[in-house]
Amino acid sequence: MKSLRLVLCALPLVLTGCSTLSSISSINWSAAYPWNWFGSSFEVTEKGVGNINAMTALDQDAIQSELSSDYRLRSGMKTENGTIVHYFEALKDDKLALIINGDKGTVNRIEVLDRDVETDTGVKVGTPFSDLYQKAFGNCESAVADEKVAVECKAKDSQHISYLFTGEWSGPEGLMPADDTLKNWKVNKIIWKQ
Repeated sequence: MKSLRLVLCALPLVLTGCSTLSSISSINWSAAYPWNWFGSSFEVTEKGVGNINAMTALDQDAIQSELSSDYRLRSGMKTENGTIVHYFEALKDDKLALIINGDKGTVNRIEVLDRDVETDTGVKVGTPFSDLYQKAFGNCESAVADEKVAVECKAKDSQHISYLFTGEWSGPEGLMPADDTLKNWKVNKIIWKQ
């Protein structure tokens, strides 16, 4: 009985000591959470990608703390509409997996290229157009992606998620490919926008 009392008295001290260790930035404490023991819950939802959303600061430490240790973050700058924009790229096994953009200090757009990350409805990079849509009309618009012809389509019943499809097509730039052509195209990126 005395040992139980001793444990109960010592427990708050141990927990207090652990909480001061959480400020160490080089350790990914979220990996120790029980819900992360059996795989990642990192998915694209209306709220964001994993725990990265419109409330996340466009800051390397803030973003890295929400990513699993599988990802390595690097920052970059680009010109967009005549202004210099700061962004982050998350690499997984040295391959580009996520592109995280922001505005006014917070995240506002995430492009998912990682084939292991799905939407909460099960869509992932590589999903064929024909699995999601019968027709492009009313769902999609012409887009450009990495110098390729692409089509961006809103996810069904979503305000924040869209899919960028790419594939083979030799038609004129700026025109929407026919539905018969699109049915073989695949999701190239999942895009979450605030």
